[in-house]
Amino acid sequence: MRTVTAIEVQKKNPQRLNIYLDEEFAFGLSRITAAWLRVGQGLSEEKIATLQAEDAREAAVQKALHFLSYRPRSADEVRKNLMKHEFAEDVIADTLSRLERSGLIGDDQFARAWVENRNTFRPRSKRVLSIELRRKGISEDVIRSALAESGDENALALEAGRKYSRRLQGLDWREFRTRLGGHLGRRGFSYEVISTATRTLWQETHPAEASDLDYEDNL
Repeated sequence: MRTVTAIEVQKKNPQRLNIYLDEEFAFGLSRITAAWLRVGQGLSEEKIATLQAEDAREAAVQKALHFLSYRPRSADEVRKNLMKHEFAEDVIADTLSRLERSGLIGDDQFARAWVENRNTFRPRSKRVLSIELRRKGISEDVIRSALAESGDENALALEAGRKYSRRLQGLDWREFRTRLGGHLGRRGFSYEVISTATRTLWQETHPAEASDLDYEDNL
């Protein structure tokens, strides 16, 4: 048995405590983990190991919550972040399970939210969305399910092109087509979708000129 001889608040992090055993610094613990410790209390080696394991799990949860505070994350993103901070594999697995049970992470909801956000603010093709989600560690089944709820590809291209075409006022048809086509191409849309969207948006912004264009000769 070892005896708790002092418990001190850490200067740099008041949410953590320094634990002294037998007049020597032994380890640090979060306030939550150390809440029941008292000076003069005896600790077995087994209890010390348990306290340190609990502290590691609590630290991992807090690190994950901080990581999630900036934006939603996939489970794989959280896992890689915890690995970067050198948490043990069993601690990471336990943390992910706790976050999933509490609804703070979940790849289904993450994928749907990602697609919805992209479609609202930066529309792009389903092919590009699929690549983005795959990079986040999302499984193919979840990706397919999320994209099935996405909008029609032609509608997405129109939305993406409509926002960009506001910058193209004053251009002739050829330059308009080149600039807008390049923008939609970078968003991953196919030639057919780009061609249709470009003609539609030109007609919207140049109704008087559109009827005089021979698109077949100019495309």
